Amino acid sequence: MSRIAVAGLAMGLGLLTAALDRAAAQDIAGVEDCTKTSGLDKRTGCLQSNVNFLQQLVTKNALDARQRLNAASSEIAALKNEVIALKSTVAGLQASLEQLKAAQKGDNRPEAKKPDLKKPDAK
Repeated sequence: MSRIAVAGLAMGLGLLTAALDRAAAQDIAGVEDCTKTSGLDKRTGCLQSNVNFLQQLVTKNALDARQRLNAASSEIAALKNEVIALKSTVAGLQASLEQLKAAQKGDNRPEAKKPDLKKPDAK
């Protein structure tokens, strides 16, 4: 039973490898083609070299992404603080505008005539 499973696995891997060879593969700069290497030790070393290269690439990309994320977070925090300051300024300006409107309405109200405070002419 296990021989059949191993044979099926080997055949499946063979078909997968053949399909991958025919498919247009995306080249990754720095990754070696280990399929043409002869000898188990050389092929294993080639694959390990590819794994190490890809691990370094992933680590570098993760570090770059983290730095960009931190920079974006800092920028977002600065922008939030600026929005808070602008909201405060707008609230102050609105309060001033309301006071000016109230004062203007107060001047336009019809009021009783104020008595004339002029000194009477001496005759």
